[in-house]
Amino acid sequence: MHSIAIRQIDTSLKNRLRFEAARQGSSMEEQARRILRCALGTVPAVNALATQHTRLANRIHARFAAAGGVDLPAVPRSIARPPAKFEPLKFGQADRHGNPVCA
Repeated sequence: MHSIAIRQIDTSLKNRLRFEAARQGSSMEEQARRILRCALGTVPAVNALATQHTRLANRIHARFAAAGGVDLPAVPRSIARPPAKFEPLKFGQADRHGNPVCA
């Protein structure tokens, strides 16, 4: 394997690389390799996490397809109840449990 050093990278670009690497759970170096592989066409340009989910979905489908599939009953739907309304508490006012609000 060969190594390269890339100098004079914009701070914003470096921060985006670091953020993306953290989001993917990898190092900045590994994320840069992934980006280069995708950009140069050595691997399909798909999100690794999406690929992982697709493989899981395919395995689940294969397991149940071998058994003839699964028919799930239709779930009856109804209108959702309205969201709760919260009144803002003022400093010194007690909450519903009698505890004073301090912040």
